[in-house]
Amino acid sequence: MQTTSAGSRLAVVLLLLVVLAGTCGFAAAPPPIHHMAQAPGVAASPQSAPKSPAAEYVPDVRVRLRTALAEGKLAFVGVGGDIDGVVNPTLRVREGAVVQVDLLNDDGIEHDVAFPDFDAATERVAQKGASSVTVFRADKPGEFAYFCSVPGHRPAGMEGTLIVGAPRPAAPAPALVSIVRDPADLPGPLMPRPPTTVRIDLEAVEVVGRLAEDTTYPYWTFNGRVPGPFVRVRVGDTVEVHVKNRPASRMIHSVDFHAATGPGGGAILTQVPPGEARVFTFQALNPGLYVYHCATPMVAHHVTSGMYGLILVEPDGGLPPVGREFYVMQGEVYTQHPFGQHGPQEFSLEKLLAERAEYVLFNGAVGALTQAHPLEARVGETVRLFFGVGGPNYTSSFHVIGEIFDRVYHQAAVTTPPLTDVQTTLVPAGGAAVLELKLEVPGRYILVDHALARVERGLVGFLHVQGPENLSVFRSGPAQ
Repeated sequence: MQTTSAGSRLAVVLLLLVVLAGTCGFAAAPPPIHHMAQAPGVAASPQSAPKSPAAEYVPDVRVRLRTALAEGKLAFVGVGGDIDGVVNPTLRVREGAVVQVDLLNDDGIEHDVAFPDFDAATERVAQKGASSVTVFRADKPGEFAYFCSVPGHRPAGMEGTLIVGAPRPAAPAPALVSIVRDPADLPGPLMPRPPTTVRIDLEAVEVVGRLAEDTTYPYWTFNGRVPGPFVRVRVGDTVEVHVKNRPASRMIHSVDFHAATGPGGGAILTQVPPGEARVFTFQALNPGLYVYHCATPMVAHHVTSGMYGLILVEPDGGLPPVGREFYVMQGEVYTQHPFGQHGPQEFSLEKLLAERAEYVLFNGAVGALTQAHPLEARVGETVRLFFGVGGPNYTSSFHVIGEIFDRVYHQAAVTTPPLTDVQTTLVPAGGAAVLELKLEVPGRYILVDHALARVERGLVGFLHVQGPENLSVFRSGPAQ
């Protein structure tokens, strides 16, 4: 904190002397109450959830606090969401929620944050820029204090309130436009037939859509969703691609099909100004699962804004039948403001070029596969995932927590024997894989990139499996 007068400098010096002595007796004024939303993309946990927060990969609520000299005292300051910039914010969570608290040292003085009523505290961090995390389950209702446990810091101002219980009724927020593609929104396997001509219609749609809770972003999309429509053809088919760009668009758009053999994958032939249309044709010579994306400069900007999808070129005879198929793609969003900041977000070219994504997502938005469209299946079914990475920059270490891929068509090479019994598979930016797993045990399975820090950037999905228990495969307690 920079001071602007001798008087304010003296005030800070006196404050620090009091803190070091540990004898300060004043308390901070009661902070305003701000609602704490569920962590982006996290559905409410059932009441039967395990008591230990260690059992949860994904917290229900995430709080970010930084330490600072604020309003003439030591303080916690909220980061992001409703508490952004609020000094010693009051935190509201529902009873039973798993709460993750991230503490960032922003003043270079040793601090922690403790929630003694829940036996939780971060480690002490002393250097500016250092951070620590604690997780606990808010398993009893009421009002509780949180504070810095370093002697003298609590009376010097580092204290706030955690309220556990039903939040205050709030005025309903206006509905935001969803750009999320339902993972079950894809055509089924093709019936046996000779090669034919297949028409694909793609429309470039620029729309301000919901990126996260109370957060919007200017998406560029194919057909208004992220990813674009799943395209299914058979090897040998002639593919006729119609691309149009809405008159209201500000940008030229195009499409590059990785499944096409020809310069630019069609991008050279489909640079479409607003209000116009283009057509090109290619023959599907190679079976496999391929990415398509916009290829108008700068290409990475169009891709990160949502213009990517998958086309499956089925081999002769198609793929083996399965119970269900899903369509999931991973991408990154580079915003000016940090992850979790509410309000309109804008694209950051600097972060894109530095490959520092604020958001890493499945199907375009935080909560796409946890709140909006979790995957649903049943015990005994074999599930096939068509998984691709739009990027534009990150490689995915794709993993389903609690399951093993029975078959992996690595790099989406569907004419080669699949790998078997795979825990995690690498999929590069602009690449894809076909994954199959048989569901043996009911419950909630979590889709992640095993670069697990990306969970904190929104990259998580749920697969809910219904059906009878299978105690011979998985159960509590010792072996019989």
